Amino acid sequence: MTDGLPRPAAGATAGFAPLPWLRSAHLQSVLPSLPLRRPFVRHRARPLLAASQPVVLDCGEGVRLLAHHASRERDGAGPARRVVVMIHGWEGSADSLYLLSLGQQLFVSGADVYRLNLRDHGASHHLNPELFHSCRIREVVGAVQGVQRRHPDARLSLAGFSLGGNFVLRVAARAREAGLELEQAVAICPVLDPRRTLAALETGWALYRRYFVLKWRRSLRLKQQAWPGRFDFEDVLQLDSLSEMTDRLVCRYGGFRSLEEYLAGYAIVGAALGPLAVPSRIIAAADDPIIPAEDLGRLARPSRLEISCSAFGGHCGFFDGRAPSWLEREVLRTILGRD
Repeated sequence: MTDGLPRPAAGATAGFAPLPWLRSAHLQSVLPSLPLRRPFVRHRARPLLAASQPVVLDCGEGVRLLAHHASRERDGAGPARRVVVMIHGWEGSADSLYLLSLGQQLFVSGADVYRLNLRDHGASHHLNPELFHSCRIREVVGAVQGVQRRHPDARLSLAGFSLGGNFVLRVAARAREAGLELEQAVAICPVLDPRRTLAALETGWALYRRYFVLKWRRSLRLKQQAWPGRFDFEDVLQLDSLSEMTDRLVCRYGGFRSLEEYLAGYAIVGAALGPLAVPSRIIAAADDPIIPAEDLGRLARPSRLEISCSAFGGHCGFFDGRAPSWLEREVLRTILGRD
């Protein structure tokens, strides 16, 4: 633990301790989505993928979100007593390697797994006419309500990475008013203060900014193709700044008066997590190059929130050279109560 950062709650692990050659924050941050890993991860996730079927969830207010449901019954077992909804990071999808890898571990441990696509992520640009933005929390609450209706007798938990972790914590904080019965929520390196994360992406290692700019451009082109005549992104597609792209899109299509208003709308620092009554755990790293770890100290600290912050791990990495990884073992321990 580094000085000034929140200490883990009683009973939390001492933290992630990788081998020396795995301590680079950038290496840890790149590994989760490294294309070279895809054949290996998909091979290992064959049981999850074979048992998965696409499901379009009715989220209320005419919104539909696409998920991939891996069913234990489809795999020849009885109805699962546990269901886990997993949410990817920004410009990821239900097929992101980190979701497939963790989903496989949860699935073979006996849980049904829903890999949820946020709006306009994965193959879902055609489902809703309005553009995605990160303040669209009601539809994600609605998606989780839809899963709960499908499994009324199961123990329901959430797990999310980066922006998905931010969504998971906001859903958990709204669970009581939404009638959600959640057993556990786990957020891995969640976005805490979007203003600070955006600044880190703009001023940090250029590879991160370039990666997100290219993926966002691709997503915007797909949205424009799915809804011809509704959008004109040509000026935005010429930009090379995430801040400028975000500013133009949320003010033009999101109904926000300014970039600052939008970023404040999905921040979870301050009092945002005060209503949290669901047992929840944040797994973070002090060396995260995208989420400034000192912002953990700006969170409300309800009694049901546990924060584990390790010295190493990068952004959503925590690779220790083993399979399952340290992170996957920790999520299984937290959600399923097993090492």
